[in-house]
Amino acid sequence: MKILLIDNEKEVRGLLKDMIAAVWKAPYQLQEADGVTTGLNQISSFQPDIVFLDVEMDDGTGFDLLAKVPRPGFQLIFTTAHNQYAIRAFRCSAIDYLLKPVDINELENSLQKASANISGSNLSRQMAVLLEQLSDKDNGEKQIVLKDSEASYFIKVGDILYCEAEGSYTKFHFKNDKPIVISKNLSTYEDILGHYRFIRTHHSYLVNPKRIKMYDKTDGGTLVLDSGHTVPVSHRKKDYVMQLLENR
Repeated sequence: MKILLIDNEKEVRGLLKDMIAAVWKAPYQLQEADGVTTGLNQISSFQPDIVFLDVEMDDGTGFDLLAKVPRPGFQLIFTTAHNQYAIRAFRCSAIDYLLKPVDINELENSLQKASANISGSNLSRQMAVLLEQLSDKDNGEKQIVLKDSEASYFIKVGDILYCEAEGSYTKFHFKNDKPIVISKNLSTYEDILGHYRFIRTHHSYLVNPKRIKMYDKTDGGTLVLDSGHTVPVSHRKKDYVMQLLENR
């Protein structure tokens, strides 16, 4: 396995190098680069399997670098200081990231996921989603990436009717497609889709407000969607939901 560290701070690269050595016991080769230009050169010559990529560097950003790699054949792990805007885009595109200072347990987890997926990269499409998330494109047309053990799904946010909790899993419902079940809890997607004003109507439901046709106040409260689906509104959430619907 070949690992490439791209970061403009020598100390950060050294720390990552030591941490990788501490947690990864399988054979690997490791190279370093300190920016966009040197990173592109290393990607071309070293042909890495996994790239740890800093977001902000002296001669550009990690996004600038990736824009110059037309068909990336590696697993990508961004490293970044706390930047909510970029982090939301990473999560929507299902691209892995580590917050600085890097936690060694999170690093080990990222390495395990990346090494398991080396032969099945969708990075080009995921990068397109990431850059779309960072753009000013209309929210309803933007995509998110949903991953299960078998596949990656590229879904327009506007096509999601609602999300339903199934224990620690989340089921995504659509008007014309079969549901997709993802092994992450509903709170994870409440955080991601809150940017698109999705409404938590119930402990088990998260609804796309643009798909709501009417609010039926009988039987405790139910939302009727433009697809004909109905979603319950809990008594505790009733006033909150009504207020959000009035202001949408």
